[in-house]
Parts: sequence; structure tokens; C-alpha cells
Amino acid sequence: MSLLSKSPSIASDDATVSVDSASNDHKGVGLSNPQLSADRRKMLDLINRLHSTGVQTDIDLPRIVVIGSQSAGKSSLIESISGITLPRAGGTCTRCPTECRLSRSDSPWKCTVSLRYMSDQGGRILGQPRSIVFGDPMFDKSQVEDRIRRAQRAILSPSKPIAAFLAAEEDVGDTEISFSTNYISLQISGPEIADLSFVDLPGLIASVSTRGGNEADIKMVENLVISYISRANSIILLTVACETDFENQGAHHLTKKYDPEGKRTIGVLTKPDRIPNGEEDSWVALVRNERDALENNWYCVKQPSSLDLKDGVTWNSARARETEFFSAQEPWCNVDSVYQPFLGTPNLIQRLSSLLSNLISNRLPQIQADVEAALQQTRASIRQLPKPPSDDAILEITSLVHLFVRSLDQLIDGVSQSDGLIQTIRPAHDTFRLNIWETAPEFRPFDSEAKTNHRWKSIPSFLRQEQPDSQISSSYSSRSLLVHQEQANHRAIYANQVLARAESARSRELPGHFPFTVQQAYIKEFTCKWADPAQELCAAVQEIFSIQVKALITTAFSSFGQGSLADRVQVLAQGLIQDQANVAQDAINKQISYEEDGPHTLNAHYLSNYKAKFLRHYTTFRQLESKLTFTRGVLAHEKNNKPVSDDSEMSDNDSSPRSPSAHVSAILKHFSALDVNINSNDLLLLMSQDSMHPALNIMADVRAYFQVAYKRVVDNVPAAIDHELVRAVGKGMLSTLMKGLGLNGPNATQIALDFARESPVVERKRTELEKKLERLRSASQQLRVL
Repeated sequence: MSLLSKSPSIASDDATVSVDSASNDHKGVGLSNPQLSADRRKMLDLINRLHSTGVQTDIDLPRIVVIGSQSAGKSSLIESISGITLPRAGGTCTRCPTECRLSRSDSPWKCTVSLRYMSDQGGRILGQPRSIVFGDPMFDKSQVEDRIRRAQRAILSPSKPIAAFLAAEEDVGDTEISFSTNYISLQISGPEIADLSFVDLPGLIASVSTRGGNEADIKMVENLVISYISRANSIILLTVACETDFENQGAHHLTKKYDPEGKRTIGVLTKPDRIPNGEEDSWVALVRNERDALENNWYCVKQPSSLDLKDGVTWNSARARETEFFSAQEPWCNVDSVYQPFLGTPNLIQRLSSLLSNLISNRLPQIQADVEAALQQTRASIRQLPKPPSDDAILEITSLVHLFVRSLDQLIDGVSQSDGLIQTIRPAHDTFRLNIWETAPEFRPFDSEAKTNHRWKSIPSFLRQEQPDSQISSSYSSRSLLVHQEQANHRAIYANQVLARAESARSRELPGHFPFTVQQAYIKEFTCKWADPAQELCAAVQEIFSIQVKALITTAFSSFGQGSLADRVQVLAQGLIQDQANVAQDAINKQISYEEDGPHTLNAHYLSNYKAKFLRHYTTFRQLESKLTFTRGVLAHEKNNKPVSDDSEMSDNDSSPRSPSAHVSAILKHFSALDVNINSNDLLLLMSQDSMHPALNIMADVRAYFQVAYKRVVDNVPAAIDHELVRAVGKGMLSTLMKGLGLNGPNATQIALDFARESPVVERKRTELEKKLERLRSASQQLRVL
């Protein structure tokens, strides 16, 4: 069951007024029965007030839409409903929508014409419809035709002054456009006027070949009609001329497309006196709703002929002739009485008035809900827009700058987030440590020809806790241990090679002594490799820092103005970062140059401790290879009588009486009996001096110094970058921005205004939303006073 009618074939009680009574009881337009029209007028007044707010742009409001093909008798139908005369001279067919607001009033007849602009000259929808009263109100019906003609020419010539069309001389040149979505609004009131409101649309064009028009006009008019009839709350008043084949009338097919079940359509047959002989039954079948049935039925009306119009027939006379036609002319006079209410203009007017008021009443709760929902959505859309420019742009920009600097300070100090600056930089630090670590000289305490590489471990156990976590560095973690060992073998420096180099460096030294330049040369070989990893770390930190600062700037400034402030801040901030990165690079170069100048340290204890560990590590391995039994005995004794040593993986766990460890214990007891206090390690020193001992000593020196310098550089380089780049940017950002933005200069006010100027897109959107909000608020107020 539709909202428009209770039955597809029987009209409701307030529409069953007979043709005779309708024509005899009323001297004016329609059926202005005060008892029937009070509630209707209330509903129509409400919907008219809502249309006046322009809210139909946002909300689907109930309305009657009159459509039909050109020459379908639509203009005559409108005249019979409204009681006015429409322009009929050549070239004055309806070329823009015409809204008719009819209302009963105890005051004398009155008509006011307004121009309603829904779009601008470029065809863009206006945020707020403009309504311009076109001339003074008229109290004489004979003036309306000329006024409508002038109003239509004004609508079709948007660039010309409206006053020119109201002047005595109407001819102001050709119109600028053929059709328009802007429309003419007629407000007609009087004592014999029906309470009704509808929109008359331009007739659908079948062809422009004989009219000298534009092919584009056909589609334009069709789209205009579709924009009205596609809305669910539009009652479609379909005008069909009986003189033309029913199936060839485009308006009928268009209506079927957008109202396929016929729930919103009222059919109106015009020109019934021109039905070709023998085709009467097919048209009567429509009125009986036996063919192309509509839920609110088909009506048939008879309007004055062209000759009648020339003779100046009155509305009352036209209605009388219409009544006489349906009463005397076949086949209409033979129509069953149940279908008589569907014949004649007064019955159609009554039905339209009833349908529209009922639809408004039924749809009112949903209209209220739609308005409130649209209000909330519009307010939310406005809140999502950037803040509008303030009256004090300097203060607002300064506040934004300070807020940004505070956020930057928090970023630099560190935040407890996985994507924070410190957390993001940490992998670069780990990679730097690993790159420096891998420059350590790969000394091997045996001859290059020896076949002991497979037993050699590059990292002694006492260094395993200091080795960088290889899992952190993607470059290292992707390598297998086998590949890593192969690379270590490739970088290996053997004891015999060290001794040969030391021998070749001797000059005036005593036999058995070697110049310190040997150690210096080996040290320079790894310190010279530190500059590139250090600069790579600086570049990585600069890139990460730049990205995070850029994101911070976007968050802080991008919504302000047209984005020029954010762009300017980006330029200033990145410039500062680059300047401080240059300072950091200089600091790194100095730090690395200190290392390249030669070995230096005041941490003698740390150096000597490492040298002792490396010397023992190298010596032990050689002795294991040459004096296997005795050395393993010493190591096993040490393990069994002391905490596990750094190199315990090489010791013997066997402590049986016949094991080497037991023999070492016996030797130590004999020394104790002689009051000689020595330990198991001292026994190794009693053994004959290894020929490679000078080389092992040099290797231990260099390798120990690497550990000292490594710890120093992996601390100092990141510290220099943090101090000269990251923290320096934080300290200098505020002064850089204030000076660079010119907020303290003589032109600060104008500069701030330029930055604050809103984007045209945002400004236009804000204006449209604010106008929409105004429309919706006005509509909401109208709904509350119902």
C-alpha cells in the first residue's frame, strides 16, 4: 500500500465530488472547501515554508511534479489548475521549471513572481538558493502572462541585470541559454484557490530538427526531469495527449523507469476531443485502470481549444464546457459512475491536493528525522574542516610554533613508542657498532702454512659478551656462520707474517727488540676504515630525523591556511637539520682524525688487562698445538681447582690420578715443598721461549688497543651526532622558525595574514556547509512551529 492512496481504482472520500457540483459551487479555481482544506493548508503551508528555506537541496521534500512531452497539453492543464494564463507566443514554451504555490485566502486574489536561483552562471549548485522578487505583486490575472514571459527571459540570461527585463521595452536581446535548472516561483492566493503546490517542468523534446534547437537540449531537459521524478517523495503528474499514440510519448516511458509500479504517478489524459476514430476504448481503459494501471489512477481533462482562448473564455466557462463534454460526448458519457470522479479538472485538483497533503502528513516524521540527521552530519563535517582563520593570525601562528617545538623536544628526549626517534635510530647505531667491530685485525697465532684454521676460533670466549648482537643488524644476520668464518679467514694475519713485518721494520734496535711503528701500522690499518661507517651513521640519523620532523610539521601545520605555513616551516626545519648535520660531520671527522693520528690512551689498566688476555689466548693456542699433553694438563688443573677460565673450552676435564692434571698437581706440590709459590699458569712460562713470542706480543698489543679504541669510538661518534645534530636542532628550532617566518619583523602582520589565508577549496566547502547548516536550521525551526 502506497502513501498516496488507499485503493488503485476508488478515490478517497474527499475526492468523490461530482463533476456537476464541482462546476456549480465554485466560481474560482479548484475546490476551496474550508472544511476539507484546513488540514491540507496547514501541511502545504509547512512544505512551502520548507521549500523557501532551500532545504529541498538536502532533503527529499514531498511535491507534485508535472511532466509531459511538448504539445501534450501541459500548459493548458497548468492554467486550469492555477487559473492564470501562461505565455503562448512563438518561442515561449516552458524552458525552466515553474513552481506554483496555490493557497486559499480571504484576501483578494494576488500573485507574486520570484526568481529562484539554485545554481550560478557556471551551473554549479549554490550553497544557499537565492530568491529575488520579480516586480511588484499583481492583483490582475491578465498581467501574469507577460510577467512570466519576462521572468523566463531573465532566468535564461543570467549575466544581464534583472531590472532590464522588467522595463517597458522587453526586447533585451536573445537569451544566453536554452534551458535552466533555476526556476520561476508563483505564489497565488485568493478566496477561490485550492490549497496546492506543484512544479511544472519543461516538456520533453522528441526532436530539434524542425525547431532550430540544439541536440544537447534534448538530454538537458531529460536530465532536468529525471532530477525531479527520481526522488521518492515526488508525486508525478504525467500528462499524456490523446491525439498521439500512447506508446510513442517519451514522458510515459521515463515515468515507468523511475516509478515502475506506478505508486507515485497520477496520469492525466489531455485533448480527449482529438482521439482518432476507433481508438476511444484504449483511452477509456486507462481511466478504468485496466491498462498501465496506476495506484492513484488515470484522470481525463478537457481544456479550452485555441479558438476558445482567442475568444477569451473564462475559467468558469471552461469548466462548464468541460462538464458538458464529459456528460454528453461518447465514450465518456457512458463511463460507469464509479469512474466519474476521474473525469474533469476540479476532481483532479481535489485529488492532487489531497494526495500532496496526505503525503506530507505521512512523511512528516521522516522529514523531521532527515533534517536532524542532516544537521548532525553537517556539523560533523564542519568540525572536520581546519579551523577558520582567527582574528589574531600572529598569535595563532606563534602558538602553533611553540606547540610544535614542544612536540619536537619530546621526540628528541624520547617517547615510549616503537616508532619513536630513539627507537628508530637504534638499529643504525647497532649497524655502526658491528661495522667498527668487523674492522678488528684477524690475528692467527700460527704460521700461514699450518693446517690449524679449522680449530681456530676468531672470537675468544672473554670477548663474547662484548661482541655486537649480530641479530640486530640485517646485514650481519643474513650471513651464515660459515660465510662469516670464510671472510675471517680471508682477512687473517698469521704470526709468521707479523714476525716478518717486525723484522723488516728493525733499524737500530737491539736484538730481540722491534720498533713500535709495527703496532702503529697495524692500528692505522683498522682506524682508517672507521670514517665511512661513522659518516654513514650520521647520514642515517639525519634521514630518520628529517622524516620524523617532517611528519611532526605536517601534523602541526598542514591544516593551517593553504599549507604555505607548513611548507615554509618544512624548508626552515630541513635547512636547520642540514646545517647541523654538517656540524656533526665535522665533529665526526675530528673524532676519527684523533684515532688516525696514532694510538693513545690513558686507560693503562684496561689496555694491559686486554693485552694479557690476548697474549695468553695466542700463547695457549700455540702451546696446545706444540706441547699438547703438558699444556692440556695445566689447563685441566686450572679448571679443576679454580673457577672456569675464559678458555676452559680447551681444557681437559679428566682429573683421574694418571691424567695430565694430576701430574701438574704433583709438580706444584714439589715447588711448594721448596717454598716456591707458583701457580699452574706460571708453569707455562717456564717452558722454553716460543720463537714467535715477539709476534704474539705485537698481536696482543694491537688487538688490545683495538678494544680500547673500539669502545671509545662507538660511544663518541653517536654522542657527537646526538649532540651536534639531534639535540642542536631541538635547541635552535624555535629561534630559526621565529626569525625565518618573519614573525618578529616589521611586516609580521601581513606575513601572518598571508599564511592564515584559507585554501579556496576549504573556504568554498566551509561556505557551502555553513549555508547548508543555515538551511537545515531554518527548516528545523519551521518543523517545530507546525
